[in-house]
Amino acid sequence: MSEIVAMPPREGGPDWKRVAHAIRFLSEHYLEQPSLDEAASAVGLSPFHFQRLFTRYAGVSPKSFVGHLTLDHAKRDLAQGRSVLDAALDAGLSGPSRLHDLCLKIEAMTPGDYARGAQALTIDYGMHDCPFGRVLVMTTHKGVCGIAFGNDGEEDTMLADMRARWPLALYRENAPRAGAIAKLIFEDAKGDISLHLMGTKWQIKVWQALLAIPPGKVMTYRALARGIGNDGASRAVGAAVGRNPVSWLIPCHRVLGSKGAITGYHWGIKRKRAMLALEAARYNPSTSAIA
Repeated sequence: MSEIVAMPPREGGPDWKRVAHAIRFLSEHYLEQPSLDEAASAVGLSPFHFQRLFTRYAGVSPKSFVGHLTLDHAKRDLAQGRSVLDAALDAGLSGPSRLHDLCLKIEAMTPGDYARGAQALTIDYGMHDCPFGRVLVMTTHKGVCGIAFGNDGEEDTMLADMRARWPLALYRENAPRAGAIAKLIFEDAKGDISLHLMGTKWQIKVWQALLAIPPGKVMTYRALARGIGNDGASRAVGAAVGRNPVSWLIPCHRVLGSKGAITGYHWGIKRKRAMLALEAARYNPSTSAIA
């Protein structure tokens, strides 16, 4: 399978907003199987230019993206009893882990610091456009500690949600730093990114386990619990997954309900469906007849 390389969007241009709008439109209307003309009209472009723009920045064609929104690939993976975390967990996840061609270096906050609400810790933050709408990037001197998603006009709500997790930290807006990290995550797709995980020992254990789920693959909450050695902890695992502060980089969107259903996602079910479909189209093109 040939590697898909997305060209970077124009600096300061409207391209990311158009691609994000297109992803939202297709995610909301995929059951209607919208035509290329209909999707192009929704973002105000000709079919020719829309096809080129979407494929260039999303890394897949609009038709392929719509095809994977059905998530047949997820149901097949689950039905085949795919092995889960054993190999990855046996190898240990305290060191670098590969995800989306990013080298993630993980450093966890001490339990004492977390219990104190991240007091005396400075967190820089900023908003940026991305394929899934607006993204809030938060980072400490040790690495990325928070990623949140929303739409235009929801920035204050996104920031309040994340600030409530570490109420005693000092927050300062730093759009250039956040923008550079967002560019690395969503545009360059290569490079070293450090994560600064701030949570309980149990939460961090679950978040590290999420990193073992490969792009384009999924797992149930029960399988995730089994993989970390506690078959009866599905509810506790679900709670920890829901508190994942670094969405997308730590792929909580890859966890499904017991029967393969797309269940709760902190930043919205439609956004979760779009993330899964985009990954499936990029990494599992052979699972769908739609090219």
